[in-house]
Amino acid sequence: MANTNSPKLSTSLEQGVPPRVRFCPSPTGNPHVGLVRTALFNWAFARHHGGTLVFRIEDTDAARDSEESYDQLLDSMRWLGFDWDEGPEVGGPHAPYRQSQRMDIYKDVAEKLLAGGYAYHCYCTTEELDTRREAARAAGKPSGYDGHCRDLTAEQTAAYEAEGRTSIVRFRMPDEALTFTDLVRGELTFQPDNVPDYGIVRANGAPLYTLVNPVDDALMEITHVLRGEDLLSSTPRQIALYKALIELGIAKATPVFGHLPYVMGEGNKKLSKRDPQASLNLYRERGFLPQGLLNYLSLLGWSIAEDRDIFSIEEMVAAFDIKDVNANPARFDLKKCEHINAEHIRMLDVKTFTESCGPWLKAPFAPWAPEAFDAARFEAIAPYAQTRVTVLSDITANVDFLFLDEPVEDEASWAKAMKEGSDALLVTARAKLADAEWNAEALKNAILAAGEEHGLKLGKAQAPVRVAVTGRTIGLPLFESLEILGREKTLARIDAALAKLAA
Repeated sequence: MANTNSPKLSTSLEQGVPPRVRFCPSPTGNPHVGLVRTALFNWAFARHHGGTLVFRIEDTDAARDSEESYDQLLDSMRWLGFDWDEGPEVGGPHAPYRQSQRMDIYKDVAEKLLAGGYAYHCYCTTEELDTRREAARAAGKPSGYDGHCRDLTAEQTAAYEAEGRTSIVRFRMPDEALTFTDLVRGELTFQPDNVPDYGIVRANGAPLYTLVNPVDDALMEITHVLRGEDLLSSTPRQIALYKALIELGIAKATPVFGHLPYVMGEGNKKLSKRDPQASLNLYRERGFLPQGLLNYLSLLGWSIAEDRDIFSIEEMVAAFDIKDVNANPARFDLKKCEHINAEHIRMLDVKTFTESCGPWLKAPFAPWAPEAFDAARFEAIAPYAQTRVTVLSDITANVDFLFLDEPVEDEASWAKAMKEGSDALLVTARAKLADAEWNAEALKNAILAAGEEHGLKLGKAQAPVRVAVTGRTIGLPLFESLEILGREKTLARIDAALAKLAA
């Protein structure tokens, strides 16, 4: 449902000016599905309006950032099918697009903010800040920074420095309420007591996210900032900073903000990087299709229609409107995600499906020897497997009986199928299969006839044969499987099952 309080997109869009949006992850750990959802909405917004997607890497945290994570981010974007107009490997007029390579820019902006009176040096120690915050909480007052160093005299500054104190740089927030219109949540107001002065540069001179993010947005002329709800509280700070940057001639305008709803996991908690189902790598390893995963993630806060869950990424781009994003938290449902992915697998042409299964038909996923794999057999079984698998990795267990010397031993399946009298049924079935023409219809009739001789319907009669040949009670269509496996192997496996029953 659309948020009825949502405003129109922006004057620039109304005037036909293409938007500039950005996706700016930090290279820390594996990409997670919440991050992908944010990238998806930015990408779809840019493509829908014929705008520009800037891919920027926020890698100023040397202790947590890594080149491995950076490479994973780029690889993940390519796997998902996201293209970007400016950024790593593409370049652009606002390069470089890695914050670690833009430190001189942030230093220059911080100096201009200090010189213009928009920021100041703060010499408070951690212990002093903690003491004053505790006192404020005890008095029932806001516990944010109290402005202690806001208006230091030259003498006070000199005294602090004589003590050997270091200072951070704080931005001076206006003493008035800040109101802005969020594209998802409507008009929001923050009172000054709830948005105190905040740090923008560490004592060691390293710029903080609170400075580098809006400075980059300003210099890269970002028009719309679409990001997670967890960053909503920082928005009034950034709006105040934008005003200063505009007055200093650094920024041209303040972007429009839209805060996307939380993605919730188990127990009504926000899905975090630590949750197993949050890792994008998990979905790649299981064999989700990019289009299936993105289809589901798009439903976490948005819908193409009330009665429609399955659609292509192209259809999403054509229909996507940020004003239709719901502000309420969205719950991640793995089973629904799997269902949608399965539907996208069904929509593939058989050739594409066959090719997509490739990684799961060889080591380390496949339990058979490489030389045992028979491409012709797999191509023959693929159309039947395509209707059964939920994720591509399911293919391995579905077709292993074709390429293993012996079927997988599944004692539970054996116990379920091999009831009293199964040996006699298998003897009859083997004889009729041995005499049958080797095609699915003839093999079905052979087992049907064997069942009739033992007073069993087809479903009961085929169960022992299936387990004898494939090792499992559930699998691909049996008669087509027998046809593809071949007469010799089928009969040999029935013989092996009879020997096991006799033992």
